[in-house]
Amino acid sequence: MTDDKVKRRLTTVLCADVYGYSRLMEADETGTLETLRRYRTAIARLVERHDGRIVNTWGDAVIAEFASVVEAVQCAVEIQQEISSQDSDPPQASPMRFRIGINLGDVMVDGSDIYGDGVNIASRLQELAEPGGVVISSSVYDQVHNKLSVGFDCLGQQPMKNIAPQTSYRVTLGGRTAGRGSVPSAESPTFPEKRRAPRISDRHAPSSWTHVVSDSLAKLPRPIAAALTVSAFLILINVFSGMHRIWFHWPVAAILFGALLRTALRQRPESNSKGER
Repeated sequence: MTDDKVKRRLTTVLCADVYGYSRLMEADETGTLETLRRYRTAIARLVERHDGRIVNTWGDAVIAEFASVVEAVQCAVEIQQEISSQDSDPPQASPMRFRIGINLGDVMVDGSDIYGDGVNIASRLQELAEPGGVVISSSVYDQVHNKLSVGFDCLGQQPMKNIAPQTSYRVTLGGRTAGRGSVPSAESPTFPEKRRAPRISDRHAPSSWTHVVSDSLAKLPRPIAAALTVSAFLILINVFSGMHRIWFHWPVAAILFGALLRTALRQRPESNSKGER
């Protein structure tokens, strides 16, 4: 065994980067640098508050790591809130905005620095975030989706440079991207139940059911899909007109029988024609 063996650990990596930094520097170098220093001070304070540590601050980027996944996401949202609240008055034409990516993964440790895919994925997720927003990996989502009073919009598998596609989630609050409202922990006793932000399953339930039903109908033969739609309307009419007299079963049965018969007759000539060929 040698002393130079690579050390590894599982950690939560937060990567923050200024959106359009080169453009901001070109417009106002002095003002941009002063703003960056002010925001970095705020970021360092929030990272320390959530038991994290700053790993690196090269260029306009900030890399931090956290032992707790929940603390990392809370810190990211509070960073965006803090930066938004520090906007100048009157607001600048091009305010400085950070994009943040968070990943839970294995990293290589070299002194106080960390390397590897765990860091690279966090950096790529940051590139997917909107200015003032936060994007997390699926490994982070699995740990925090039922522990924080925020919403999560699934972005699906996004292509990443030199990295296999990763499923990612946008952090939201009340239909808005994170960074535009307060996000206390769902377990916090000071957080009233009536102000709890809806989770993604609550906020998107109607649209999700609509998509599921429409997709299911689209896979069925057209006569059956039409019959099911008409049958559903008849059932609703019967329900709302009063269930003391149930009458929908007879017309629904006739409609469905006709649709099945029509589908069978349409498929039969098609199968015969295929056999002739």
